[in-house]
Amino acid sequence: MANYESALNALGLEEWCSSEANDGPVTMAELLARAGAEKETSAWDIPFPSLDTLNKACPPIPRARDMTDGVEQAFIDIKNPLKAVLDPLTEPLSWALDGSLALFQALPWYVLIPLLLLLVWAVTRSGRLVGFVAVSFLFLSFVDLYVPAIQTLSIIFVCTAISVLLGVPIGILMARSNTLQRILVPVLDMLQTLPTFVYLIPLIYLFSVTESKLYGIAIILYAVVPVVRLTNLGIRLVDRDVIEAADAFGMTARQKLLGVQIPLALPNIMAGVNQTIMMSLAMVVIASLVSAPGLGVLVLQGIRELELGVGLVSGFAIVLLAIILDRVTKASLARINTTQSH
Repeated sequence: MANYESALNALGLEEWCSSEANDGPVTMAELLARAGAEKETSAWDIPFPSLDTLNKACPPIPRARDMTDGVEQAFIDIKNPLKAVLDPLTEPLSWALDGSLALFQALPWYVLIPLLLLLVWAVTRSGRLVGFVAVSFLFLSFVDLYVPAIQTLSIIFVCTAISVLLGVPIGILMARSNTLQRILVPVLDMLQTLPTFVYLIPLIYLFSVTESKLYGIAIILYAVVPVVRLTNLGIRLVDRDVIEAADAFGMTARQKLLGVQIPLALPNIMAGVNQTIMMSLAMVVIASLVSAPGLGVLVLQGIRELELGVGLVSGFAIVLLAIILDRVTKASLARINTTQSH
C-alpha cells in the first residue's frame, strides 16, 4: 500500500505507523499476501481507504475485524447487567406464550374450531367468511397440520395482543407530542428496515433458545411498528373542527381521547392491527430457527432435509392462515367503517 504509506508519511505519521504492529488474528487473504510478493498498484487500481487497507499501510490503525470484535466485546460486557434487568420484565411473556400454547393444544379440535368460528362471526357477522374459515381448518386437520397451525395461531394471538397493548398507547403519546414523534420515528424506521434475522442475534446472547420469550420479543419488536405508526396517524388526522367542538362542550383531554379521537381513529388503528398480525405471522416462520413451534418448523424441516412436499404443503398452510387472518381483520374493519358512517 505504497500510495497510502506516502500519504500518511506526508501527514507526519511515519513514526506512529512504525511504532507498533497489529499482532491480532489475521485472515487467510492476509496470510497469502504475506507469503507472496505484494503486487504494484497502479493509480487506476488504488483501493478505497478502508480500515483493512489503511492497516496494511499503517499497522497501528485498527482493522474492520478489530472494530467488530470491539462491538461484540462491548455487548458481552453489558450482557449480565442487561439480562438481570430484562429477565424479570420479560418472564410474563414466556408465561403468556407457554400458557396460550398449552390451552390451544389442550382443547380438542371439536371445541376449539367452533370457538374460533364463533369469534369470527362475532367480529365480522359474515356467514361466507365463517364458512371459509371452517373449510380451511377442516383441510388443515385433514392433512395433519392442525396442531402446528394452532401452535402458530396461539403465538400470533399473544404477540399481536401485546403489540397492540404497547403500540396503541405509544401511538397516542406520539400524536400528542411532536418531540416524542421526532425521537421515535427513527427508532421505528430502524425496527421496520432491519432484516428479520438480525432481531435474533442479540436475543440469542441474552436468552436461552429454550425460553419462549426469545422468539416472543423478536416477533413483538418486528410487528409493533405498524400499529404505532397508524395509531399516531389516525389521532393526528382527526378533524380539528371536531376537536374544537369537543372543547366547546367542555370535554376534558381524557374525554376527548376516549370519546372522540380514538373512535374516529379506529379505522386507522384497525388497519395497523391488520398489518401487525401479518408481520407477526411472517416473523413466526423465521422464529422457528430459535425453537418457536408451529408451521415454521415444518418449513425449516423441508429446507434442511430437502423434503419438497413437506415444505410446500406447510408453506401453503401458512398462506391459508395469512388469508384467514387478513380477511377477518379487514371484514371487522369494514364493519367499524359501516357503523361509523351510520
